[in-house]
Amino acid sequence: MSVPATMKAIVLEGHGGLDKLVWREDWPTPRPGPGEVLIKVGACGLNNTDVNTRSGWYSKAVSAATTGGAYEVVDESDPTWGGRPITFPRIQGGDAVGTVVDLGEGTLSELMGKRVMVDGWLRDWSDPDNRDKSGYFGSECNGGFAEYTVVDARNVGVVRSELSDAELATFSCSYTTGEGMLSRANVTAEDTVLVTGASGGVGSALIQLAKRRGARVVALATPTKHEDVRALGADVVLERAPADLGASLKSATGRDTVSVVADVVGGSYWGAVIDVLERGGRYACSGAIAGPIVELDLRTFYLRDLTLCGSTVVAPHIFRDLVGYIERGEVRPALAATYPLKEFHAAQTAFIEKKHTGNIVVVP
Repeated sequence: MSVPATMKAIVLEGHGGLDKLVWREDWPTPRPGPGEVLIKVGACGLNNTDVNTRSGWYSKAVSAATTGGAYEVVDESDPTWGGRPITFPRIQGGDAVGTVVDLGEGTLSELMGKRVMVDGWLRDWSDPDNRDKSGYFGSECNGGFAEYTVVDARNVGVVRSELSDAELATFSCSYTTGEGMLSRANVTAEDTVLVTGASGGVGSALIQLAKRRGARVVALATPTKHEDVRALGADVVLERAPADLGASLKSATGRDTVSVVADVVGGSYWGAVIDVLERGGRYACSGAIAGPIVELDLRTFYLRDLTLCGSTVVAPHIFRDLVGYIERGEVRPALAATYPLKEFHAAQTAFIEKKHTGNIVVVP
């Protein structure tokens, strides 16, 4: 097919508020280099990483919760997930889905015309397990908030599914994040997993992925979202932050502890979720939307033999596993809303307000 010289895109011009995201109709269309593919984007999902990078929330100079607004002080040396500077202008968007329309030199010809999902983790493919050599699509390179995008052919997965592009665009970031957390915590069918922020993109993924492993799931969510969260497969749904979490657990499950906490919230309630871990329990974290600074009583940590796991860069096999889960129908999309790419400000505003369950997607 004919590829135009320019394209429409949402371009991030610097750290700050939504005004830093600029709609362009004359952005140069990228061309694939050796080993790369050009994708005509069908849809791209929104994620917290986009908001946090734009605002500079990852910087150690920021100690507040994620708000989506501009912060007064951002250290330019560490404003991204990897603790490094970012270059502008930048097209964000890690959850791109679309059709391969051009191939760089040396790229396998069978990818031409295929519908693909993008694996967001950029790797040194000569040393793919080295986390220090990783980057992220839409952060360390341009991503999918555009009509076209380029990525290494090893970062795409051909997906054979009847799901729409918008539905497929809910998976890559949230579900690989969730699977990475559960893998790091070694979740099995013997576990009861407490999921915080259960109505969000990662939370809704964690529910399904933990159930896929046979675990029992207790979800924390705002009451207006309880029906949606139950529909995702949660065994028990509790208030977002019960005053006495242990008592609420015991009333609902017969036990006042869980074996695993999968947390993306953090903030002032963090101590409460740590306190309901059983002896030998595991805590996995991949976010802190309610605030990154928490207090830990080290006596709780060591006297109860707890394991605390940070989880960001996932193993290379996790994306490939996810594609299989999708094709076999073992997980399903939680698509909350779809916006035209040109209405990106409205889409990200809705994402930040978090009145939805699941994921929000933009389409070119």
